[in-house]
Amino acid sequence: MDIFTFPPIAFLLSALSWFLETVTQLLDPLTGSLNAALAIVILTVLVRLLLIPVGISQVKAEWTRRRLAPKLRALQVKYKKNPELLQRKMAALYKAENASPFAGIMPTLAQAPVVSLVYALFINGTIGGHANLLLAATLGGVPLGSSLVTAGIAWPGILVFVGLLALIALTAWLSRRVAMKLAIPVDAAAERMTSVLSWLPFVTVVFAAIVPLAATIYLATTTTWTLVERAILRRRYWGELT
Repeated sequence: MDIFTFPPIAFLLSALSWFLETVTQLLDPLTGSLNAALAIVILTVLVRLLLIPVGISQVKAEWTRRRLAPKLRALQVKYKKNPELLQRKMAALYKAENASPFAGIMPTLAQAPVVSLVYALFINGTIGGHANLLLAATLGGVPLGSSLVTAGIAWPGILVFVGLLALIALTAWLSRRVAMKLAIPVDAAAERMTSVLSWLPFVTVVFAAIVPLAATIYLATTTTWTLVERAILRRRYWGELT
């Protein structure tokens, strides 16, 4: 069974198709062949605006974890010979402070359904029983439904993918630098884990190379937004919490 024919998902897919087609038509007189790509950028911005409260809570949780680092190190020293009790004490501390060591993944998880719908929208020839007009849209001559890995894009169209992947890689590199700079590991194991997790943003580069160009545009926009939003929110809320 095709999951995208499941009624609730099919409805969301049709709604997304209608939105992008409508915005594309509105932008056409102003932007020409860039209209569909810009419609995806606008969709991304709208999603990220809705997720700003999540970003704020994440930044506050980051500050809480930094504030708790000395207490966590103290627990590590006190209960190092009793790992089970240590885990319970650490969990109790996080609970008491209304914090979570996994708060950083929330924005990514919240966007996963949207990325999935954008992906589905540009691999299906028909949406809601009618032809998918968005498949005819292009960026720099490259169809939005094509991917770098599967389509064998020729020169100069490959430059579209190179530019977008370079942008995603740059934001991943900058995000890793910031993460390592702000990290306050409580022990050697946590330090190793922080180092490993700091490379996760680069997984997006690989993913962006195999999904349709439309999804690559979404990922390039949202990763750039994340980098800028985090910097602004940290400056805004960490100053208040200090």
